[in-house]
Amino acid sequence: MTYISLQGQKMGVEIEHKFLVNKTLLPKLTNGYIIKQGYIQTVGVNTVRVRLQNKEAFLTLKSSSKGCSRLEFEYAVPLEDAEQMLENLCQKPFVDKTRYLIEHEGHTWELDVFEGENKGLIVAEIELKSEDETFSLPHWVTQNVTSDKRYANSNLIKHPYLNW
Repeated sequence: MTYISLQGQKMGVEIEHKFLVNKTLLPKLTNGYIIKQGYIQTVGVNTVRVRLQNKEAFLTLKSSSKGCSRLEFEYAVPLEDAEQMLENLCQKPFVDKTRYLIEHEGHTWELDVFEGENKGLIVAEIELKSEDETFSLPHWVTQNVTSDKRYANSNLIKHPYLNW
């Protein structure tokens, strides 16, 4: 997460690229953690996400993307509150996935292996400090889908991968 100052306020900016992968070329995946997330319906293209991750919970607000960047604000919330938000405020189905962190040439790649309605989908993401930061692709990365909205987690709730 990168922070910019706008009229004296700190704002988080997420600069991220998203890729499909060739699962047959992936290294052995270890130490993954389970994520369950839901989205609260909003007007327009902004998103409000509720995420359970291990024994932690987060509420995240994101603006629409401009290229590979968008505003992001994330806050830790009590686990019980997040569970209530998921059950009572979020659209169904939830996004269920296991996340693995893979180091590659000075960057950490997040590899998400989806379950449930999105089973079979595997996506790798890299978060950068600036839009012009250079990075190398691991040999298991294939197509860049950063601008393909079908792969946004908030869209996978409305249009699950199993229905494509």
